[in-house]
Amino acid sequence: MATETGNKYLGVLVAAKFARFVNDFPRDRSVDFEQKLTTRALDELVRARLPFRLVRRRRQEI
Repeated sequence: MATETGNKYLGVLVAAKFARFVNDFPRDRSVDFEQKLTTRALDELVRARLPFRLVRRRRQEI
């Protein structure tokens, strides 16, 4: 995972965001053999099938 994202922490953040994104889609609740969303997201990230880009945050001026 670290080779795909640069470090493990960033990989976990990317996978978690993707899992939340997938969770928003309606699913067929009768299918019980599906992987958990976080497992699926980490698998997609490790296989390099989850493209992402970093967006720098702008600091808010007070």
